[in-house]
Amino acid sequence: MNQRRNFLKTAGGGMLVLKPETVFGTQANSAVEVGIVGCGGRGNWIGPFFPEYAGARIVALADVQKANLDSTAGKLQVDSGRLYHGPDAYKQLAASKVDAVVIETPTLYHPEVAEEAVNAGKHVFMAKPVAVDVPGCRTVLSAGRKAMQKHLTYWVDFQTRSREVYQEAAQRIHRGDVGRPAFAQVLYYAGRPWRDKGQPGMDPGHRRMANWFGDRVLSGDIIVEQNIHVIDVANWFLQSHPIKAHGAGGRTDWSGTPNDTGDAWDHFAITFTYPNGVHASFSSHQLNGAFSDLCVRVTGIDGTADTHYGGLIRITGKNAWMGAEKDDTFKGGAVENVKKFIAAIRDNKPIYNFETSVESNLTGILGRTAAYRNAEVSWDDMMKSNEKWTADLKLKW
Repeated sequence: MNQRRNFLKTAGGGMLVLKPETVFGTQANSAVEVGIVGCGGRGNWIGPFFPEYAGARIVALADVQKANLDSTAGKLQVDSGRLYHGPDAYKQLAASKVDAVVIETPTLYHPEVAEEAVNAGKHVFMAKPVAVDVPGCRTVLSAGRKAMQKHLTYWVDFQTRSREVYQEAAQRIHRGDVGRPAFAQVLYYAGRPWRDKGQPGMDPGHRRMANWFGDRVLSGDIIVEQNIHVIDVANWFLQSHPIKAHGAGGRTDWSGTPNDTGDAWDHFAITFTYPNGVHASFSSHQLNGAFSDLCVRVTGIDGTADTHYGGLIRITGKNAWMGAEKDDTFKGGAVENVKKFIAAIRDNKPIYNFETSVESNLTGILGRTAAYRNAEVSWDDMMKSNEKWTADLKLKW
């Protein structure tokens, strides 16, 4: 059943051992120096966590939007000489004097920024998801293997897996507290995550960047960019990825509303088939906030594990367990990941989660492909794809 173990093998040998004084900064007891690529909402939200909770220093920023760059520099008190703007901004930041690169760009650019950072010998902290297409996922895997060879930490910010109560829920499912899993229900119901953030006179390329959440190419669509939270938990609980999916979905007519921007779909309905005949019913919408829930339920003959991102986590049935009535998954999980990332650099003990992160990313792509085709798609067929998504934004500098 444990198909994951043979998913994609990591590079094992040839680790480079570094002397403690060369791990970061100029000496082993100095603060870890971090650069952030991507100064939008997420970069501004998570950036302060690095000094506040982990004692790191934000010393460099890169972005294609000059206004975002200047605003974030003021907020995080970054020297104007360490601000990088333009098409090669991420390369300039990676080549500069930083120990780690934090990637908070639109998803399309995660693979190339991560690869550049690793090639420059920098530790990587990356927002989920890691890519919008299969070739991008391959790049993230390749860069992760190179990071291991270079003894560099390479960490993806999945909040749920860092929470102790979720870890215990997974352990209880894996040891059989609900019986052998037979069925899962996976939900992501939320309000519209994007509004038109464009400014008067903004050129089309910069407007797309400002509204990237609703742009299929830049984000990967909501099933990859947003819904991956619950898809990742489903794979974790079921200890595998699906072998096939059948799906449907679409985009509602938003004409005349403030939310009418982009081309991302706003609802999906997918059936994922996992090994050993386990079926998962997945559905998502981002239409309104009337009823919001991020939920993964796993049911076997002995009970049901009922887990909610930011909410209730429990098992009902033969082996009942109350994990938490409410969990601080969103912020608490991100804080834990930041602390873990900086500690790994400081202690010279690299950590990695890129394989499971890519696996969950590919699961989202599998569901998206099935929905776009309104047909059944196997994992193996999806993995053969060489379709590379691109966005010719023609940005003006």
